[in-house]
Formats: sequence, structure tokens, C-alpha cells
Amino acid sequence: MHATDSRGQPPAFLQPQNGNGHRSSGYVPGKVVPLRPPPPPKSQASAKLTSVRQEARATFAFSPEEQQAQRESRKQKRHKNTFICFAITSFSFFVALAVILGISSKYAPDENCPDQNPRLRNWDPGQDSAKQVVIKEGDMFRLTSDATVNSVVIQDGGLLVFGDDKDGSRNITLRTHYILIKDGGALHIGAEKCRYKSKATIALYGKSDEGESMPTFGKKFIGVEAGGTLEIHGAQTVSWTLLARTLHSSGLTFGSYAFEKDFSRGLNVRIIDQDTAKILESEKFDTHEYHNESRRLQELLRIQDPGRIVAIAVGDSAAKSLLQGTIQMIQDRLGSKLIQGLGYRQAWALVGVIDGGSASCNESVRNYENHSSGGKALAQREFYTVDGQKFTVTAYSEWIEGVSLSGFRVEVVDGVKLHLLDDVSSWKPGDQIVVASTDYSMYQAEEFTLLPCPECSRFQVKVKEAPQFLHMGEITDGVDMRAEVGILTRNVVIRGEMEDSCYAGNQCQFFDYDTFGGHVMIRKNFTSVHLSYVELRHMGQQHLGRYPVHFHLCGDVDHKGGYRHATFVDGLSIHHSFSRCITVHGTNGLLIKDTIGFDTLGHCFFLEDGIEQRNTLFHNLGLLTKPGTLLPTDRNNSMCTAMREKVFGNYVPVPATDCMAVSTFWIAHPNNNLISNAAAGSQDAGIWYLFHKEPTGESSGLQLLAKPELTPLGIFYNNRVHSSFKAGLFIDKGVKTTNASAADPREYLCLDNSAR
Repeated sequence: MHATDSRGQPPAFLQPQNGNGHRSSGYVPGKVVPLRPPPPPKSQASAKLTSVRQEARATFAFSPEEQQAQRESRKQKRHKNTFICFAITSFSFFVALAVILGISSKYAPDENCPDQNPRLRNWDPGQDSAKQVVIKEGDMFRLTSDATVNSVVIQDGGLLVFGDDKDGSRNITLRTHYILIKDGGALHIGAEKCRYKSKATIALYGKSDEGESMPTFGKKFIGVEAGGTLEIHGAQTVSWTLLARTLHSSGLTFGSYAFEKDFSRGLNVRIIDQDTAKILESEKFDTHEYHNESRRLQELLRIQDPGRIVAIAVGDSAAKSLLQGTIQMIQDRLGSKLIQGLGYRQAWALVGVIDGGSASCNESVRNYENHSSGGKALAQREFYTVDGQKFTVTAYSEWIEGVSLSGFRVEVVDGVKLHLLDDVSSWKPGDQIVVASTDYSMYQAEEFTLLPCPECSRFQVKVKEAPQFLHMGEITDGVDMRAEVGILTRNVVIRGEMEDSCYAGNQCQFFDYDTFGGHVMIRKNFTSVHLSYVELRHMGQQHLGRYPVHFHLCGDVDHKGGYRHATFVDGLSIHHSFSRCITVHGTNGLLIKDTIGFDTLGHCFFLEDGIEQRNTLFHNLGLLTKPGTLLPTDRNNSMCTAMREKVFGNYVPVPATDCMAVSTFWIAHPNNNLISNAAAGSQDAGIWYLFHKEPTGESSGLQLLAKPELTPLGIFYNNRVHSSFKAGLFIDKGVKTTNASAADPREYLCLDNSAR
């Protein structure tokens, strides 16, 4: 058994129980064996200290209750330490997991992005204009570089996707005569939930008198047949907005100013308002001949308010009768350093600020020698209007071969700022915009190029060109006169490649430019068609059925037609095109939204045969809708009387009653919705509702459920019309639904005043 000392504590050493027990190395019988090797010898002081400590431990021994409390405390500490270790370990695990997931997600494909489909193969067909490409079952291609081919047919489950980058660094152009999508084929450029970030262009090339014409579609097209899928989704942007402030011609509230005259002897002076750049005073002082003219100039400068801009230029000569008091006034109030020594016929110009000192003064002088000043004395300073518009004031004086010239200019510099109603931070430098006319003439619509503008707010842009016309940006007497401003540029483009001038049978008697552009046609029973934020440029042809976007006899294209995702076009920019904007032909339930149609020929947003219903046109903008040749209602005066191939006999059409009805919105059935649209300039009418006695064109023979004139009007709300020559809104008349005959020699589909 273990031995204990008199105090109940175990001894420092244990005695072995018998001689046969385990013996440590160095064991000597009869001696106590230590549990561990003895400590090294200590000094006497250390021994005393150890003895004191042992006595202290013996004196302050814990009771059983205290020992139990200590054990509980140690147990709690162990639990606490265990919890802390677990928490730290868990935190480290989740941090590591988050890092791993973040890294993996960076490189993981996004299932919403068609170009990240792992089954796609990179495709580079090269540059071969004779190559006829057929993408069929098992072909799943990702186009990654520019290509030129003769044609592309996508069918039987074939798939073509334009490659993209997360940073939008790609720039891919596919040139082809046509693209035909049918029978399970699909073409994707971006998706609704994964918009295309790079630049993509489909260029449709070819001439009207060259190459093969495909059945139904003709030439130079993107066609979608039954079973085809066309999904194109560019980067989202604000399609159009309104001016928030009036945009003045030249970019300045009171316009730019330019003046030049020869032999305007003396000092020519202009006083300019520093806040608006308005010319306040325009005077000439003959200080060469008359002292009193010098005094008059001195008085004019004396009464000017501090901050006014003053421009002075010598014409001919100004020094002979220039008084010292006037010289001193020019020095004191304008900071001139060169006026004191002005000599005979010296060319001198100054631009300064009243009481601005020499730091605000810019001036130049040139000596007169041999009937010439050897160059121009030019003074120029830059200023800002109270609205933040930068402008320059220039004064100049010179002699050229014995002729004295002096002049002034006040003009915008480094671009013109536009103040807009909506946040347009998605618009970028280099983009093209259009500002609608707010005058009677639609031809006052103007195009501009955006400049970098770091100082602009998100409601402002800066344009490169100076405006030629006034564009209202106010609500006047309760009438909203604000001009529409639309962006024409998109990062995904479908365009026609054009010739330099009109050729062959493309109505060259009316147009001096090529009108044979590309076109997009969608036919019945397509699988899926959605187009958003795509630019269509140089599209359409002066041939029936060849329009920038054409839904051709598609029937119901929404849920009623079995489409789970209703068909739409959204945010398109259709401009500088040659036959309408969007044609809805025998098609119902289509949504047309946020689309711009600018500088086009013939009816722009066009419902064709009189049977189209339940279509919604929401927040679209049409402007500069010009005459075309396709239908009598598209034509202007000269086209109407010249195109007589389809009239009977020698009948000469009457433009005012047979033609001249081209409209930005041509609505052939009342059961359609027009909401928040803008018709901002048409040759004839902004919006025209008309009533067909019976279906026309390829819908002829179909039975209308009710007479259109007795059918309730769909939603018509918050639409705006201006700058149309004939009328803003027509709800009247119809078109002739019989062929030309002896009884009625007028052309089929001409305007019919007796249609009801």
C-alpha cells in the first residue's frame, strides 16, 4: 500500500512492495526508490525556499468542497476551449469553402448563356464567299471569329451561337447572302437572361440583279420557317427619352455669332453676357478720326458691370485720335498691356473680362508692312454659360494685300450638352443619337455623335456636332413640346451592304441611292422568335414583303397560339432603311416595345391586311417617315401620278384622294393597343386608323368576325404626335379592295374615301 505522512499527503518517494517488484536502474536494496531521477543539488538558500513552499502548501490545503469546485471549473474551461476550437475550425472551413466556390463559379459555365453550352464546338468557316454552309443535326457551333460565306442554312436541330466574352471584348462579323432557319434549327446571339456583351454584326450582301433568289424569301435575308428559332438579345439600354431643356441652334441660348467686315475703321467692340453668351452691345468707334469717338468708348467701358466679356478688334487704323484716358480705361478695366503702344494701321485684337485684370485678358498685335500685317492678330478666350456650356469668344484683325479685315465669333467649343429627362448612363461615347424636330417640318430631326463627358450627370450627354435647329425642351401652356431623343446604336447589328448609288430596277427615278437592303422575315409555326436591343440599318427593299422586320401570316404568336413565352420585339433601332420599320401581316398578339424607326420609306409601324388584332405597340418612337413606292398610300405627289401600271386605262391618279397617306403608325384594325408611342414626324400623318371592308392582300377571302368600324377600339393611351405635314391622328376612311376596272379605274389598295 502507499505510505502517507502524518498530514495525510503522499510522500515524495514510494517504497517498493517487495524485492521481486520492478526495479529501476540503479536500485539499491533497503533504500527508497524515487519515482523520477532526483533533482540536481541545490544551494542552501534554494533548499530553504523549497521547505517554505512545502509548508505553505501544507498549511493551505483545500477542503473536499473546494476541490470539487476546482474540478468543475477545470471542466468548464475544457468545454469552453473545446467550443472555441470548434468555432475556429468551422469558420476556417466555411471561408475555405467560399473561396473554392467563388473560384469555381468564376470559371463555371452559366446555363443562361447560350455561348457557354459545353456541347458547343468552336467554328471558324473562314473567308469563302462561295461556301454554302448547312448546319444540321449534331452540329452545334460557336462562331468565334469573322467569317464570309455564300449562305447559311440551319436545320434539323443544328445550332449556331455567336461567341461572347464576359468583358465584351469580341467583335464578330458574319457576312452572307442569307441565313435560313427551319425544322428545329436555331440561331442565338445572347439571351434574355444573359445579354450579349461584345459586338456582333450580321452583314447581308448582294445586289438585286445578281445571284439566286430563294422561294418566298428572295435575296439578302434572315428567314425563319416553321420550326425555326431566332433569339437575338443585345445589351440593354434606354431606347429613347425627352429633352429636359431646350436645345438651341448652335448649342447656345441666343445662338452663335459671327461677324466679319473690311475697312470698318477704328475700334470694333462687342459686349457679351458671360452667363448666356448673348451679344449685348455691338459698336464701332472711329478713334482714328474723332476724339469724341474715343470718349464715347471710354464711357461705354466705364458703365459695364464687372464680369462682362469684352471683345475689341481694330479695323483699318485706330490709333490717331485714341485718347490717353481711353487707353487707361482699357488698361484698368480689361488688363491690356498692348494698347499703350498701338500704332498706325497696326492689327490688334483683345478679349477680356471687365475688372478681371491681366490674367483674364488675351490680346495680340501685328505690325503693318507693305499693305499686310504678316498674319492675323487673334485673341480668344473660353468661358462657361450658367448652364455649364463651354463657349469661346474670338476677336481678330489683319491686313491682307491692302485689305483690312476685322471680325468676331462666339461659338460652342468641345461639344454641346443635352439635358435629358431619364438616366442615360447606358449611352456611351461614339454612340449615335437622333433628336426629333419640334417644328412643322420633320426634316429638322438631327443626328449627333456622343462625346466623352466626365463632368456630365447621368441625365446629360455631350454631342460632337452643333445643332442647326431649335429643339424644344419645355412644357408650354400645358402642352408637352419636349423633343424625343433616341439612341440609334446597339452592340448587335443586322445590316445590309449597299452600293454607292441606285441601280437596276430599284425605282431609281425616285431615289438616287441604293434601296436594296437586307430584310428579316418570320413565317408561321416558328418555334421561338424574340429580338431585343438590336440595330437594323440599311434594311428593307422597295419590293412587297421585304421589310426590316416582317411577321408574315404567323397567326397567333402569344399564349393563344400555344407559345408559352409570347413573341416580342423590344428595344430595336431601325434606321436609314428602305421599306417600313416593322410589318405585322396576318399576325396577332405580338408585342412591339421601345423600338425606334428613323429615316425610313413608307408606313413605318405597319399592320397590313386588316385582320391583325390584339397586337400591342408600347413606347415606340417613329420619326422622319418618308414616302415610298410600294402602295398607293405610301406615295407622294410625284410617285402617285407617275406609277400608273396598275390603274385601268388612261386613268391618272389624284394624289390628294388616292395617295399621300404615308403614316408612322398605320393601324388597319381597331382591335390593337397603342400606348405611350410617339409619332415625331411623317410626310402625311402620325397615326392613321383605317377600316377595311374586307381582308386584303394575302388575307383576302378570310371572313372578318365583325365589321372593323363597329369593333371596339383597343387601348389608346398617352400617345403623342407632332411634325406631320397633313395630320396628327386620322380615324377614318379605308382602302379600295377591288382591282382596277372600267367601273373604277383606281389602283387596288389606294385610299378610298367611300370605304365605309
